[in-house]
Amino acid sequence: MRAPFASLALGVLVLSACSSTGTATVSAAAPTVVTTTEPVLQVYAAGSLRGALTAIAKDYEARTGQKVVLTFGASGLLRERIEAGEGAQVFASADTDHPQRLVRQGGWQEPKVFVRNSLCALTSDKLNATPATVLGTMLLPGVRLGTSTPKSDPSGDYTWALFEKANGLQPGTYATLNAKAQKLAGATDSPKPPDSRGTYAWIMDTNQVDMFITYCTNAVAAQAEVPRLKVVQFPPALSVGAAYGLTVRQGAPAAASAFAAALLAPPAQAVFSRLGFGAP
Repeated sequence: MRAPFASLALGVLVLSACSSTGTATVSAAAPTVVTTTEPVLQVYAAGSLRGALTAIAKDYEARTGQKVVLTFGASGLLRERIEAGEGAQVFASADTDHPQRLVRQGGWQEPKVFVRNSLCALTSDKLNATPATVLGTMLLPGVRLGTSTPKSDPSGDYTWALFEKANGLQPGTYATLNAKAQKLAGATDSPKPPDSRGTYAWIMDTNQVDMFITYCTNAVAAQAEVPRLKVVQFPPALSVGAAYGLTVRQGAPAAASAFAAALLAPPAQAVFSRLGFGAP
């Protein structure tokens, strides 16, 4: 299922202020470090969820009094941190594979899909790509192509799935795209934008590449930050949907399951929809 692209422009100012995928821990109630001694709920979440979850958690805190601490980053890197012993109680990943790996290792509940997304091309204003011509534009020798890092960041995995689809349309395309793709986000050694900048807007604004393949929600947020950028949908033959998986640590306080349930409830789903995510 593709995210409803027509709704992506709504709420982009909120998302553009919160779209960086770099790992950072923030309080849902305020940007300051939490110093309270009250029990808090530790939620680890994909960076593409930053805008939506920050808004949802702020409302949740106001309604329930439950303190929520959100830690954002590339899903694969967050999973590795959890495996290394960090105390996440809820894990909201941009795919279902990373939560499922935790389940197989024991100690985590079976993941549920709670939102969906899809890929778009974020391009320079110097390119004139359309859904019909975007693949041909990607293949041009002079077009520098940026992506996230597979395995560390599901956006990269989805991008390589798109390359496979492209190869089915034009044999040999996969090798070309695989060779030219610059993995600029989602890894521990990826270049980091200034704190005030969104990752993809900064990459494009500093002319590191001519086109970046990312989630449509990220692309629209980057365009809100840098209006000259363009957002191009992929045609149905190249469409790759992203299913986001939610899992709760076994034995976690009841607050963890309550917050996970709240993400599937209508108020939270309305926030996701407003920011361009698709329904489960």
